[in-house]
Amino acid sequence: MDESNATCGKRLASIGLENTEANRQAYRTLLVTVPGLGQYISGAILFEETLYQSTTDGRKIVDVLVEQNIVPGIKVDKGLVPLAGSNNESWCQGLDGLASCSASYYQQGARFAKWRTVISIPNAPSELAVKEAAWGLARYAAISQDNGLVPIVEPEILLVGDHGIDRTFEVAKKVWAEVFFYLSQNNVLFEGILLKPSMVTPGAEAKDRATPEQVADYTLRLLHQRIPPAVPGIMFLSGGQSEVEATLNLNAMNQAPNPWHVSFSYARALQNTCLKKWGGRPENVKEAQEALLVRAKANSLAQLGKYTGEGESEESKKGMFVKGYVY
Repeated sequence: MDESNATCGKRLASIGLENTEANRQAYRTLLVTVPGLGQYISGAILFEETLYQSTTDGRKIVDVLVEQNIVPGIKVDKGLVPLAGSNNESWCQGLDGLASCSASYYQQGARFAKWRTVISIPNAPSELAVKEAAWGLARYAAISQDNGLVPIVEPEILLVGDHGIDRTFEVAKKVWAEVFFYLSQNNVLFEGILLKPSMVTPGAEAKDRATPEQVADYTLRLLHQRIPPAVPGIMFLSGGQSEVEATLNLNAMNQAPNPWHVSFSYARALQNTCLKKWGGRPENVKEAQEALLVRAKANSLAQLGKYTGEGESEESKKGMFVKGYVY
């Protein structure tokens, strides 16, 4: 639920709705009021507007989440801008004023934060881009911890490209080595962070696709080589995978014990079928909420290694990668 208003607008446009505050409020109300959602979801990352927003019946969204035993969090980065001197790469804004904002977010009920930056494999990536991403994440994490928020560290390696899974693996090792070097330099407490990595997969345009078992093998090797066991949790992003693909891959990673809690932090891979079933129509809310609960339960089972993939809809199997997609 941390989509910016612009990104939320793209979601709404896909079902023929205008990007108005009322429509965003209606959609967010649908999501947070799903009966029983807290059985399967433990935290929700919010956009700033959502943190201060109420449901359509006047209850604070933060309070509704807490009633469901879902911990509210907040997206704190301010988006990507071109990185001067790089190979058409980006860096992430948001450090200016972050300390005071974080204190305000805590007062509003947020208990964790998220900062997303991106790495693009077709653009090399350059040493400059990797170091800039790692340094920004480390400064954000230190500031968050100073203000009582648990930082989620997210250097997303984009799916764009036709490279193979081995190339993704090598880039991911480089990125996470830099991230933990700078986290250490900034005295970030490893026991007090969560990670939101990309799974190690081939590029979305690669000829050879990977099975869930291959994705699990490469991803777990990456984690064992780069992630200290002091880190309590790994919450994977879906990054344009289909709903079912993201769940199958997570399930494959939980077939044996891991040093960390290996779970999920999905947006589109939780919401896509729900959004399509809703279609902006009040009479469809119940059916849409049931669809979201199905996905939440499926991923809850996957983080236990008990998801079977049976009975999934065709909509849930559709890939959601969009080349050139801007969040």
